[in-house]
Formats: sequence, C-alpha cells, structure tokens
Amino acid sequence: MTAIAAYPRKYVPEDLDVSDVAALEKFYRELMDRPIRSVYELRSWLGDFSELASVVDEFGSRRYIDSSCHTDDPAIKARFLQFVQEVEPKIKPLAFELQKKFLASPFASDLAIPGLDIMARQWAADVEIFRDENVPIETEITQKVTEYDEINGRMMVQFRGKEYTTQQMARFLEDTDRPTRQEAWENTTTRVLADRDAMDDIFEKLLPMRDRIAKNAGLSDYRAYQWKAKKRFDYTPEDCLRFANSVAETCMPLVRRLDQQRAEDLKLAALRPWDMSVDPHGRAPLRPFDQENIDEFTGKTRQIFEQLAPYLAIQFDQLKIHGNLDLASRKGKRPGGYLMPLEESRQPFIFMNAAGVHRDVTTLLHEGGHAFHHLAVANEDLVFLRSAPMEFCEVASMGMELLGGEHLSVFYNSDDVARAKRTHIEGIIRLLPWIATVDSFQHWIYTHPGHSRQERTEFWLGLLDRFASQLDWTGWENARAASWQRQAHIFRAPFYYIEYGIAQLGALQLWLKSRQDPRRALANYRAALSLGGKKSLPQLFATAGIVFDFSSKTIGPIMAALDDELAALPN
Repeated sequence: MTAIAAYPRKYVPEDLDVSDVAALEKFYRELMDRPIRSVYELRSWLGDFSELASVVDEFGSRRYIDSSCHTDDPAIKARFLQFVQEVEPKIKPLAFELQKKFLASPFASDLAIPGLDIMARQWAADVEIFRDENVPIETEITQKVTEYDEINGRMMVQFRGKEYTTQQMARFLEDTDRPTRQEAWENTTTRVLADRDAMDDIFEKLLPMRDRIAKNAGLSDYRAYQWKAKKRFDYTPEDCLRFANSVAETCMPLVRRLDQQRAEDLKLAALRPWDMSVDPHGRAPLRPFDQENIDEFTGKTRQIFEQLAPYLAIQFDQLKIHGNLDLASRKGKRPGGYLMPLEESRQPFIFMNAAGVHRDVTTLLHEGGHAFHHLAVANEDLVFLRSAPMEFCEVASMGMELLGGEHLSVFYNSDDVARAKRTHIEGIIRLLPWIATVDSFQHWIYTHPGHSRQERTEFWLGLLDRFASQLDWTGWENARAASWQRQAHIFRAPFYYIEYGIAQLGALQLWLKSRQDPRRALANYRAALSLGGKKSLPQLFATAGIVFDFSSKTIGPIMAALDDELAALPN
C-alpha cells in the first residue's frame, strides 16, 4: 500500500510494514527527537509528520474497509483488529506528543501557512483531553463496535424461499401489494429483534467505558468530552436542544399533514410501519436500475455529474479507475454506506449497499459529494489541513444530493422524475425530526449515567411520540421500542448526528439558491470545498453563499419553501 505516482513518499520508506509497530515507532521517535531550530526546519518537520500520518491513516482505513466488506472473513477481521489492538494504541500517544511539540515550538506562530491557526486550535483541544489511560479503553470500544458490525453483517432474512440482506428487503416495502409489504416488514423485523438483547448488551458495555474516558479527561460527562473531541467551537449542546425544539415547531406540523394525506391516499384508517415506503397512489416502485447491474448504476450517476459539470464526471471516473467503489449489497457485508478518505493516495473510497431502489441513487450522489470534497483538497500537502468540520462535509454530500437531483432524467421518465423529487423532499422533511430524535436521545443517554435499560427505552419512546409519525404499532410495540438500535451512529460514533441536521439546512439553502443561479451556486459550492479545513465553520458556510444557523429563523422559511415545492409537483 504505497502512494500513487502523483504523490510519492519523501520521508517514509516505500517498503515500511505499517503493521510492524516497532518499525513504525522509530519514525515517530525520530520526529520527536529531531531538533527544530528555525521556521524552515519546523515546516520540513511538519511535512514529514503529515506524510507519516497519511501513511498510517490509509493503512488503517484500508483495513477498516476490508472488514466492512467482509465481516465474515476471520483473516480480514484479525488484520483489522491487529491494527486496532496493536498499532493504534502505540501510535496515538506518540502522535499526541508530536502535536504538543508543534504547539510548544517558538516558530509555530511564524509559519505563513493558511489555515494553520485552525489546525493549532484543533490540536490544542486534542492536547487538552488526551490521556494515556484512555487509549486501551478506546481499543476496547472499537472491539465492541466491531461486534455490533458483525451482528449486522450476518443478518439475513428468509422471504418466500429466498435469502436477502436487510437492505435488499427494502425493495419489498415499496410493493403495492400490502400483504407483501407486511410480510416483508415482519420477517425483517423478526430477524432484527432476534439480536435485540445482544445489541443492548454491547451498548451497555460501551456506556461505562465512554463515561470513564470523560472522567479520565477531567470532564463532567461524555457529552462534554465529545464536544471537545469533535472540535465544536461554533455551537453548544444548548443550541442542539433548541434545534430539536425548532424542528418540533416547524417540521412536525408538515410531517403530520403528510402522514394524514398518505393515509387518505392509501384509504387506510391508520398507517402501519409497512405503509411508509409504498407509492400512495398505487404506482409501481421506482426502479432506477437493475440491482444486478452495478455498471448501469454507476454509468447513469456519472451522467448526472457530467450534466452538472464535466470535471465532476472526470473526478468520479477516478474512483472506478483506482478500484475504490464497492456498491452492491451482499451477505457478509456491513450495512450502510460511507466515504472513506485514503489520505496517502489522496483518493476517496465509496462503500454502500445498493439494492436497486431510488434511495441508492440518493446515496451515491451523497457519497459522491464527499468524494468531490476530498478530491478538491487533494493537492494540499498537509493532511491536517484537508478535512473540514463534519458539519460542512455533510453540506458537500447533501448539497450534491439536491444539485444532482435536478438531473434524474437519466434514470426516469418525466412522471417518475417528479415522483423521485417528491420522495426526496418528503424524505428531508421527515429526516430532520429523526435527527432531532437521535441527537436528543444521545444528549439524555450521556448526561444520565447509570440509567436502566427500561429508563432508556421509556425516554426513546417519549421522543418518538414527539418526533415520529404516529403509526399503528399494535403487536410490534417491542420493535418500536428497539428501533434506535438500527441507527449505527449511536453505537459507532456517539453525538455524530446533529451534523446532518446542520448540514441539511445548509444544503437546502444551496439548492434554493441554485434554482435562481445554478452556475453561481455550483461555483460557490466548489470554492468552499477547496478550502478543506483551513477556515472555521461559519466561514465555510459563508464561502458557499449560505448561513451557518440552525434555529427556527432558518428552519421555518426553508420548510415553507419545501411545502411550496411539494405543492408545485404533480402527485
């Protein structure tokens, strides 16, 4: 695993075995011991540190990707865990010492590198909360999360004589035959609930470990710890709770109206969980591509990027050229989707589980936005300056969903384009309350250490009463109570969810501006992506021509605009 020719190594030997901790450690020690007597030497030292960090990061990322794609392969799992258990615990403290060395250098303030002030602020936060005793705890947490991934990876559903992944079962929830939808939903839910206790057990082992990490860092709770760890300099926990209140005020009336209309269109007295994905007018499900033909899927998505801007299509081609697409759903593959930056080769990798449904199109546009963000900063030599705050990274992805959604004719006829747009807009309206639910749940979880399983369930159900569609769950109350377990972020990345809400509002602003001036909106989008992590969150939003705000002042007008958009679309 060496850098592609465009970015050859200058400091780390090409033949270094990154899994060899002793060999790797020598380079961290050399950087620690190297004297820095001038600005020039500090710049050279920082470049070598960046290259080393990129090499290690990509090595770990590739092992993570392999484990996601093959959760049932013991050898791949062993290689991933070797990195997690042996390499990372050794490297984290050494990288921390190098961060401290930079911050303590008398020449740091003289380095004329744009964005270095942002990096220094972030590193200062890392230094503030780092504790050696937390490294083995973080390793334990990764092992537990891997168990969660394995449980999900082996979930297969028997349905009418065939076996499907839970992602593939989503196709049947769009079937116009209600008994088929019900049977598919019940089979899937029964299979998921079979692991409910195992998932609860994993989660209840994660909670005290995370609380201990916070206490070791001298913080009151894990929420306070994560606020510093996630470098949330520009908003507070209270802002997030106000976001939830704003969603309840501005989004939920529209959600309730959409639910009522759906029930009327389906001629149902009450909606059931299996009634939420079907076309309410009885039309066949949208099928944008043959699920067995991934090349058709990627080829048509490329056409969307070409219509937006030819350079986007050329960049998308790079992913296929470098073998950085794994899109089809299959047994043994972890659910979900993500974009993984490969920092040394400076290429992005897209992972997802396509099943031939419209959601797949939105997902690939989303991850494509992340890929374009990564490629926009590929020529930045310092890896530490490439990554923007996640709240803006998700503007890149959600913005591309909306911008690309204006070109769905490559997949559909005009009637189905309108259906797809309506589906997307309604999905956004429903997503914001779900974000408020997941985020509020985590605020409660981590500020109430020692809570019981029953207390956690009751709080979750209270949030669903406030933010979810009021479906008839008769006979399946246990599924509603356990529905939080399917949101992987709660296990894998605590407090990483509000970013989607903040970013969705930014993406919607970008899209609304593009309706007036598409060229300028795309140019602003590109300009903001190219800044990477060199600007603050409000500055990145401003460069994109949008405002960093997630209060009712912003949410209200956006909901009104979406309501108008739905009214203008044919049913």
